[in-house]
Amino acid sequence: MASTKTLNVAIVGCGVIAPTHIDSFKLIPGVKIKWLCDLVPAKAKALGEKYDVEYLTTDYRELLADPELDIVSICTDHGSHAKIAVAALKAGKHVLCEKALSSSLDGLKKMLAEGRKHPELVFGGVFQHRFDGIYPYLKKLIASGAFGSMLISNLHVQCLRPDSYYKADAWRGTWAHEGGAVLINQAIHFIDLLAWINDGVDSVSASYANLAHKKTIETEDTATASIAFKSGALGSISATCASHIEWDSAFNFVGTEGTISLHNGAPTRISFKDAKLQKRVEAEIAKIKDAAHAAGGKAYYGPSHPALILDFVKAIRGKRKYSIPAEEAARTVELVLSIYKSHDEGRRIKLKGF
Repeated sequence: MASTKTLNVAIVGCGVIAPTHIDSFKLIPGVKIKWLCDLVPAKAKALGEKYDVEYLTTDYRELLADPELDIVSICTDHGSHAKIAVAALKAGKHVLCEKALSSSLDGLKKMLAEGRKHPELVFGGVFQHRFDGIYPYLKKLIASGAFGSMLISNLHVQCLRPDSYYKADAWRGTWAHEGGAVLINQAIHFIDLLAWINDGVDSVSASYANLAHKKTIETEDTATASIAFKSGALGSISATCASHIEWDSAFNFVGTEGTISLHNGAPTRISFKDAKLQKRVEAEIAKIKDAAHAAGGKAYYGPSHPALILDFVKAIRGKRKYSIPAEEAARTVELVLSIYKSHDEGRRIKLKGF
C-alpha cells in the first residue's frame, strides 16, 4: 500500500535551479519543504523568506541529522554532488540529484555503490526533458520500427553564456568543480535525450575547444562528437555556449522509412514513406500537450520539472521504480566524460557502463 505520510524535503544548494525544485515539490499534496541549505547564508535566507521555510543551514550534514527528513534534493555544483549524495544515502534519505550526477567517474562510482547498499531508498537523477511529450513519443515511435532501420540521429545546441556568467560562481568553467562547461552543463540535457531515444551509445570520437572564453574558463565552450549507437546507427553532437543566440536546440532523426526534425522541441519536418503512417504521426504529434512550466523555472528548462518530481515522489510513496534511476543518469555523464576523454587521448572511446 502506498504511504500517505507527509514527506519532508531539504533543498541543498539555493542557486538558480532551486526555486524550480521548490515550486515543483509544493505542487504535490503532502510534501513540505523543511530545510534549505547553501554555503552562502543570504541565498538560503532569501529563499526561506520567499517560501516560508523554517530551517536554514550552511552545512548539509546538519539537515541529514534530522530524523523527520525524508528527501534530499541536490542542486549544488557538480563537483559536490557525490559527497552529498553518499552522505544522504548513508543517513537513510531518498536522493534526487540535479544534472550532472557527478563531474567525475570516481564520483559516479561512489554514488552508485552507496545507492546499491540502500535498495529501500529512491536515488535518481534529473533529466526533465524526458517528460516533455514529444521525446517519449519519438522514443516509442523509433522502437516500434516506424522509421525502418535507423541511420542517423543528429543534435545541435547553441547558447550564450557570457564571461559574467562564469565569473558569478567560482565553480563554473573549472574541470575540478563543474567537470567541463557546455557539454556537462547546458548540452547534457539534449545529449541525454539523444542517447535515451536511440536506446544507448556504444562509442564516441570527439573534439572540444575553448574559442571565446580563454581568459575566463579553463574548460570547453565548443565541442563536436561522432556517435555510434548500440543499434548500429550513427549520430553527431555539436554544441557551443559562445553563440550570440541565447538558447537554441535542434534534432534530426533519420531512418530508411522516415525522418523527423525538431527545433526547440517543435517538429519542423515529418516525412514518412508510408502516407498513412505520415498522417497518423502528424495527428499524434499535434495532440501532444505539455504541462505548464514550474513557476520558478526559466523557459529553456522546459515544462517538465513538476512531472519529473511527481514521478520521484510517487516512486517513494508507491515503492516502485523511479523513471530515471541514478544508474541511468550516470550513463549520460559517462557519455559526456567519454567525449572529453576522446579529445584528450586522441582516440575513439567505447562506453563501459556501470
